[in-house]
Amino acid sequence: MAIKILSAAITGIDANIIEVEATSGGGDFGQITIVGLPDTAVSEAKERVRSALFHGGLEFPKRKITVNLAPADLKKSGPIYDLPIAISILSLKYKINFDFNTCLIVGELSLTGDVRKIKGIIPIAIKAKEYNLKYLFIPTTNAQEASLIKDITIFPIENLRQLINHLNGKKLILPFIPQKLLLKHSPNIDYADVRGQAKAKRALEIAIAGGHNILLSGPPGSGKTMLAKATRSILPPLSDMEKLEISKIYSAASNMQNHNLDLLFAIQQRPFRAPHHSASAAALIGGGKTFRPGEISLAHLGILFLDEFPEFSRYALESLRQPLEEGNITISRAMGNLYLPARFILIAAMNPCPCGFKGIQGKTCTCSLEKINNYRRKISGPILDRIDLHVEVTSLNIQELEINIEQEKSSLIAARILQARKIQTNRLHRLSPALNSSLSSGQIKQMCYLDSEGEQFITEAANNLDFSNRSYFKILKVARTIADLEGKIRVQKKHLAEALQYRPKLE
Repeated sequence: MAIKILSAAITGIDANIIEVEATSGGGDFGQITIVGLPDTAVSEAKERVRSALFHGGLEFPKRKITVNLAPADLKKSGPIYDLPIAISILSLKYKINFDFNTCLIVGELSLTGDVRKIKGIIPIAIKAKEYNLKYLFIPTTNAQEASLIKDITIFPIENLRQLINHLNGKKLILPFIPQKLLLKHSPNIDYADVRGQAKAKRALEIAIAGGHNILLSGPPGSGKTMLAKATRSILPPLSDMEKLEISKIYSAASNMQNHNLDLLFAIQQRPFRAPHHSASAAALIGGGKTFRPGEISLAHLGILFLDEFPEFSRYALESLRQPLEEGNITISRAMGNLYLPARFILIAAMNPCPCGFKGIQGKTCTCSLEKINNYRRKISGPILDRIDLHVEVTSLNIQELEINIEQEKSSLIAARILQARKIQTNRLHRLSPALNSSLSSGQIKQMCYLDSEGEQFITEAANNLDFSNRSYFKILKVARTIADLEGKIRVQKKHLAEALQYRPKLE
């Protein structure tokens, strides 16, 4: 009688329970057939399993073996099934007195029987907990990462023989106890280290406080990149739920080792992703054969910094429309649809023209009008309209750089941002995330309390400047954030006036 071993399949950033079972009989002696829509890596498991059994001193059943991976209509990929396949085959020859309905087993086997690390262990552990399973048998190298998920017992596996001895009760494996890891955080640029650029700093503070997107425009060397990188020092801390949400994405993308992790391998700092402008649309939004999360998902709940904004392909930039508006991305392929979270703050930077010196005093622009138009045409109107704050960053002369004026430290700015976010959380507790940028047009009217002077000011501005409906609502959202930074209940005229100056000159 075949024994069902519970395992898991990773699709995007989520896991599905897979039943692995083996049966013997018929066919050529010693042949293994794996069915259930396996890819090449899964099909090659039969060679890894055969070799692992031999090196572990375990005898292979002398019959034809058929291994089924159910459900059969879900594509299986990767070497994650090696360990459960080996156990299911061994159960045909050896009596294993263990309740497999209480556990989930995953792991890749080497030819010598050692168990290797797999990706996506956090989504797997989450699914095991949802399935009310008690035990998780996983590679030792994945145990610390999986321990982020509470209320499930983790057994770290070094090799196949060790697992067999545990299942037979010969030598039990001790449950894993998380270790405290002393990990260093990479130093951030403090805003006190950035000379001048008061307007850009203020705009970035507003952007982080309310979750607004921002475009920095200016000549090369004016400090756009440095300003963007300095925002890491003013980002608010992550909640436990946000840590888990981000860790799930990075675990599925197998990038956990590239981030700052706390003692439970949760992400400690908000992501800051800065892909090169040569990145393809698939690298940016995700997808591919294995439905891997892209840069916009890896930047979830953090910052996506796109330097040299117009140098990205037009197709890649246009693919940002849905995530900028809805905070997620839906990828459609022949094999199905994949939903990925992508709620990030976009910080984009660009030059005024290809050479970067158009309109800069003391510099000569070498770009033709056609070149400039082609350069700017890469960024469509709908994309620009989804950016809340547009800021011109000017170059400082030597005299301005040498002025010894004490700059405000990041810690003070971060404190104001944290307080503004607390105000938003109290007001928008039903929204996720509770940020002003998430307000709908109906909610804006309810949440943006304007005084009489403010009502008159925004009405006159709308009539005189003739901006779009989307621009009107974005000005109100930004003004609401400015008021929150000051701790004001009502949005005043001065808040609207400041928000208005961050709109592009040409609507």
